[in-house]
Amino acid sequence: MSIATKYSPESVEAKWYQYWMENKFFSSQVDHSKEPYTIVIPPPNVTGVLHMGHMLNNTIQDVLIRKARMEGKNACWVPGTDHASIATEAKVVAMLKERGIDKKSLTREEFLTYAWEWKEKYGGIILEQLKKLGASCDWDRTKFTMDPDLSDAVLSVFVDLYNKGKIYRGIRMVNWDPQGKTALSDDEVITKEIASKLYYIQYRILGTDDDFLTIATTRPETIMADVAICIHPNDPRFSHLKGKKALIPLINRAIPIIEDEYVDMEFGTGCLKVTPAHDVNDYELGIKHKLEVIDILNDDGTLNEKAQILIGEDRFIARKKIGKMLDEVGQLEKTEDYRSNVGHSERTDAVVEPKLSLQWFLKMEEITKPALSSVMEDIIQLHPSKFKNMYRSWMENVRDWCISRQLWWGHQIPAFYLPNGEFVVAKTKEEALQIANNKFNNGYVLEDLKQDEDVLDTWFSSWLWPISVFDTKVFSTGVKNEDLKYYYPTNDLVTAPEILFFWVARMIISGYEYMGEKPFSNVYLTGIVRDKLGRKMSKSLGNSPDPLELIKNFGADGVRTGMLFSSPAGNDLPYDEKLVEQGRNFANKIWNAFRLVKGWEIDETLSGESNKASITWFENRFNEALTEIEDHFSKFRISDALMATYKLVWDDFCSWYLEMIKPAYQHPIDAETFGKTIGFFEEILKILHPFMPFLTEELWHQIMERNTNEALIVTDWPKANEFDKFQIAEANQVFELVSQIRNIRASKGISPKEAFSLTIKTNTPHLYKRFDAVLKKLANLSEISFGGSLENAVSFVVKSDECFIPMEGQVNVEEEKESIHKELEYTKGFLNSVVKKLSNERFVSGAPAEVVANEKKKQADAEAKIKVLMDALSKLS
Repeated sequence: MSIATKYSPESVEAKWYQYWMENKFFSSQVDHSKEPYTIVIPPPNVTGVLHMGHMLNNTIQDVLIRKARMEGKNACWVPGTDHASIATEAKVVAMLKERGIDKKSLTREEFLTYAWEWKEKYGGIILEQLKKLGASCDWDRTKFTMDPDLSDAVLSVFVDLYNKGKIYRGIRMVNWDPQGKTALSDDEVITKEIASKLYYIQYRILGTDDDFLTIATTRPETIMADVAICIHPNDPRFSHLKGKKALIPLINRAIPIIEDEYVDMEFGTGCLKVTPAHDVNDYELGIKHKLEVIDILNDDGTLNEKAQILIGEDRFIARKKIGKMLDEVGQLEKTEDYRSNVGHSERTDAVVEPKLSLQWFLKMEEITKPALSSVMEDIIQLHPSKFKNMYRSWMENVRDWCISRQLWWGHQIPAFYLPNGEFVVAKTKEEALQIANNKFNNGYVLEDLKQDEDVLDTWFSSWLWPISVFDTKVFSTGVKNEDLKYYYPTNDLVTAPEILFFWVARMIISGYEYMGEKPFSNVYLTGIVRDKLGRKMSKSLGNSPDPLELIKNFGADGVRTGMLFSSPAGNDLPYDEKLVEQGRNFANKIWNAFRLVKGWEIDETLSGESNKASITWFENRFNEALTEIEDHFSKFRISDALMATYKLVWDDFCSWYLEMIKPAYQHPIDAETFGKTIGFFEEILKILHPFMPFLTEELWHQIMERNTNEALIVTDWPKANEFDKFQIAEANQVFELVSQIRNIRASKGISPKEAFSLTIKTNTPHLYKRFDAVLKKLANLSEISFGGSLENAVSFVVKSDECFIPMEGQVNVEEEKESIHKELEYTKGFLNSVVKKLSNERFVSGAPAEVVANEKKKQADAEAKIKVLMDALSKLS
């Protein structure tokens, strides 16, 4: 098979992806002879297109699933999309607006027709894009959170939890999104620090001419909703005002002055206005003191008739106008610049309003307990574990979950209202009618029932995801199907920290509620992809590259490895295009290494004796690297696993091993060495495959023609064998010697083609003799001898061995002394760092014995080297 001179990703990627798909390599069915390995995709929004966060997240999932598949496990990666109520409804409304259609002019059914039309046109885009990345999902299992069976599961859960008394309907203070015109759960509110103003407003005391109270507020537009002013009962400044009333500026409505220890006497002016309809804390204060609630805002954030003034004005325009009006009547004492934390809608970025609203809630206090203990006890492990404290804090302080949304796109709440003012909860209208007539005996007909207009929070469907993608009937029947028995609990979840509470915690809650066990064993929390300035990548900032353009320019394998080079779990990824360039260069390096090997002519008559040391070293080094890689994988250090693979391939295989065994120009190689080298290449391709699936599959078939069942994607993952650490250390000593000689050639201006002899003063000559052929080839040495010091020679130290290169003419003593001084200072610094580490009792007692022993060896080597350098320096003095 001919090999192209240059790796061309575009000609390779489509070919192999189609090959994998046609041969059903991604497909998974129940097979009790195999251990299942299951990942469910964090379902991207149906509105979405591929962005850099998706690239990172799905690359990690694909690495894990491909490795498991090669390990002989029944690998099942379930893909799908989320209906994303708020985001999708906003997209559909925008589409209708472009067509000149107002949502208000449509019935619910008409609107949903347009929504489904939009979903069918755009909903599958992101999944198709994931295929470009190489995602090996079982596409036959693709799910959508509003598929009929998944929708049925959501309704079953709502009815079940309601019947258990865990879901209730009530008026509560909720987070309101005026742009989306819907309630939000606490988790859907993003707090941002923004610049604002503090307005100092004077409230006149009723019945006086010049007495007043000054209140500091950032929201003057809400003064018309004030129902009281609160002072601290022990504050002497205001004791004369107890029992009196104040007048709200501009509208002159009298409100009582109340007392409560809730007031912080040291903060602001020491008193506060109480606006129960527009502040969570004021709401609690209002309940305590039985105060009136006046809501002056419409659902879209404009002022309503209860405001009495500026009716119909947007809240932020009203804020400025109120400030000006207060100033004109002499009741604005001053304003100050102020920075405050303000909640924003996670979906629309609108400033959230606290709002009293009749909503549906899920009681969270009891249902969360198993989910909290499972993470705290590491039954479910978070990677990195630093997120455990954050998780515990949220779970211990969780509020009831507001699960209703004032939208049309989503799962309509299965509650039906009756003419008598009551309601019943049931999956269907027919079931609801039966329950209603049994309960009230009123002879209702279907037309008497009116279903709740609201839909359920999107997360109320995706919290069932690890269960519902396998079995949707279990929620109503309690009986598991074969898929659920086999694939649940899943193994690993890869997701972003920002949805740890939105989604991860809730999946754990539902897992224990409905399955009685965890939904997964590990949660790998990725970092956020940021630009060079540390900003989160977003379309609005224009700082996010198009992932498909990156794939086109650098190849999918280059992008995958580029994303992983600098992305340890939980830490943000500072994206730089140089990373994907490095990934592309890595792909080219592998391609060129293969071309080099396949270009060698084989001579069956040649002996491979001279290459035995090199082959033995690389066998040991490969097994050492594979052991390290496996350790990284076991600890979910995916980036470290890639870097260990990268170093093995680039440094050890390409830079050292191939150079060690490469035949002279236009000379053949012996068959034994060639066979071993091809074998090494195959093992390397195996451990590279999860990271670089396209390139590796291509080269796998370039090595030789293979049957379908011999494709790399399903080839056995290599198993690490025992390795000789001492032989690896000896080889590293030889490599250090070669590097030093090359440095000396460069510093002295000696051509690499000019051969010279080397004398080594050592107690271990056998080490260098074993690598005699390698040393002579890589360092271009004419002879290697062992003995004492040489006059008129350049000397250097490797470990504790002193080496001499004879020089014609006089050696520059001062230059040699300066060189030795530099090396001496460096070695002393290195020794100090090692001694400091070994002096740390926590390190010595906590680190594995092997690590401590390795540090002690470093200390002994450094001390021996310092002695040799000092001896060499004394000879030059």
